Amino acid sequence: MEGLGEAFITFFKIGMFTLGGGYAMIPIIETEVVDKHRWISKEEFLDLIAIAQSCPGVFAINISTFIGYKLMKRRGAITCALGTALPSFLIILLIAMFFHQFQDNPVVAAIFRGIRPAVVALIAVPTFNLAKSAKISWVNCWIPIGGALLIWLMGISPIFIILAAAIGGWIYGKYIKPTE
Repeated sequence: MEGLGEAFITFFKIGMFTLGGGYAMIPIIETEVVDKHRWISKEEFLDLIAIAQSCPGVFAINISTFIGYKLMKRRGAITCALGTALPSFLIILLIAMFFHQFQDNPVVAAIFRGIRPAVVALIAVPTFNLAKSAKISWVNCWIPIGGALLIWLMGISPIFIILAAAIGGWIYGKYIKPTE
């Protein structure tokens, strides 16, 4: 580990150059943290994604905090979280300062309409990559699809879906899955 400065710069770059929120950051975080710096393994990264998704709060801050903590305990957690959050804070601050000047500009509205499909793709690609890494196949793809439909169509709280999936996974691992 190169130190706090390197961690801050890495997560600052991630926060600065990622559109689409935390899920769009996943491939960039993976490239930097797993492939380039080798701070954690691919398996640890997948575990941290699962933990960050299940915790309340902003996904990108959660995962950067967990990675920072794993690397350098409390100081690392604070450093990586600040590195991730600071670019967005500064950009929003600048937009807020000048928003009244361009809020009704048709060019700006058209730019945002054009960005929307790209953001959807930025979120979809890591979702499919995560599904592949988590070994979701045609045999078990009904689990995330069923969970999404229960949340969307029936209004079931995601907390209950997560709890049901955890209990189902425990039962499967303890009683159903054959030992290898």
